[in-house]
Amino acid sequence: MTAVRMTAWQKSPEVARVPVPEPGPGEVLIKVAGAGVCHSDLHVMEWPAGTLPYGLPFTLGHETAGWIHTLGPGARTAGLDEGDAVLVYGPWGCGVCPSCARGAENYCRRAAEIGAAGGGLGADGGMAEYMIVPSPRLLTPLGDLDPRRAAPLTDAALTPYHAVKRSLHRLVPGSTAVVIGVGGLGHMAVQLLKALCAAEVVAVDLSAEKLDLAAGAGADHCVPAGEGAAEQIRELTGGLGATLVLDCVGADPTLATAAAAAAPESDITVVGLAGGTLPVRYGTLPWEASVSIPYWGTRPELAEVVALARTGRIRPHVEVFPLQEANEVYQRLRDGLIAGRAVLVPEE
Repeated sequence: MTAVRMTAWQKSPEVARVPVPEPGPGEVLIKVAGAGVCHSDLHVMEWPAGTLPYGLPFTLGHETAGWIHTLGPGARTAGLDEGDAVLVYGPWGCGVCPSCARGAENYCRRAAEIGAAGGGLGADGGMAEYMIVPSPRLLTPLGDLDPRRAAPLTDAALTPYHAVKRSLHRLVPGSTAVVIGVGGLGHMAVQLLKALCAAEVVAVDLSAEKLDLAAGAGADHCVPAGEGAAEQIRELTGGLGATLVLDCVGADPTLATAAAAAAPESDITVVGLAGGTLPVRYGTLPWEASVSIPYWGTRPELAEVVALARTGRIRPHVEVFPLQEANEVYQRLRDGLIAGRAVLVPEE
């Protein structure tokens, strides 16, 4: 089968032929429908050897949807059968620690012992025709959703959903939520905010095309990124600032905008991995502003995301490409030419 493989650090992945894997005891073989192309993949390939505890090679693709092809010995479970359309929950923990027991495998307490964060992140992922999932617990039924277009729900939607849920008690009528960066995560964050709360939503981005995407996703206001962005947000909020600033970029300039646009008693939530720094001391942030760096989301939250998608309240904006064009698509992502989320689809 064809697979997109990380074979060396700080190099582009290879599109290679590898054997179709066989599911062992407790495992599930997924026939892949589509795998999302995430900006964090670029960080994985660009970081030097030793930054991550992953062995090479492995297949990329941590945002995967498909159909159950084969249930390995002992893998049968109520509610799932061969042929069912499913999402693959991305972060794979030990499955038994207190965090994993409540479905928060994104915060597995034994993560350092595992050597991989999930399929596509140290273990073989979904940028292939087939993928092994170590347990049925990591599968979420899709129902009537098209798995070819649902793959981004596992990260591009789940990550901002987990981040936004933490602040819902603050997002009352009259409040404002700001989304900085309207890419794969950001365009879903706009939709999630509109679906979950009464806050006005402000989208910030350098790209006019992405601001148009944000407007189509329901943003109440669209603000060009840059020096005047924070001031414009303050004008839109009557001088108070934003109750939630969700930074989907995480670079120095966007974090500076987040700090300057935040209101007292606000949340500044950083989900972007661009490696910027936000100084935290008296005078740099409004009174009682909190800064958090959440990671991905839980298994129960992924089921909630699917429920929102099945009712049509959120919908990923997807550009579909053949699996063999992976490196061209990654370059388009680097160049800022992907609107919403790119999904790689194996040949039939």
